[in-house]
Amino acid sequence: MIEDPRIQAILASQTMLQTIGASVRAVGKGTVELEAPISEGFKQHNGFGHAGLTFTLGDTAAGGAAMTVLDDQHAVLTSEIGIHLLAPARGDMLIARGKVIKPGRRLIIVTSDVYAVDNGVETHIATLSGTMVPVKMD
Repeated sequence: MIEDPRIQAILASQTMLQTIGASVRAVGKGTVELEAPISEGFKQHNGFGHAGLTFTLGDTAAGGAAMTVLDDQHAVLTSEIGIHLLAPARGDMLIARGKVIKPGRRLIIVTSDVYAVDNGVETHIATLSGTMVPVKMD
């Protein structure tokens, strides 16, 4: 994995990520890996991590991956993204691994896999796939 201060700075500036306590684990060409704790404020009625937390982390990892294939003058917006929830988010941490499937000038196709970590064991809990749109930054 490569260091990418620009991507790390953009992700660190997102207040939603700050709110959920997310951090960047790794950045590579076409990939981003994020993590966030499953804290008490982000659990659903059965005590599992909320699907909204899973979606937020997966969407952001996919968007971050898309930004790694763009120049410094562009970021991305999510055009559409779907989620398949595969298992409950049991444990104390989520890890999202986003990657670019097909880069493009107007559309970037992405996926993200989200894992719950419970006692050091990762369980695949969600898969997201979608489209990011490059936008010029001011």
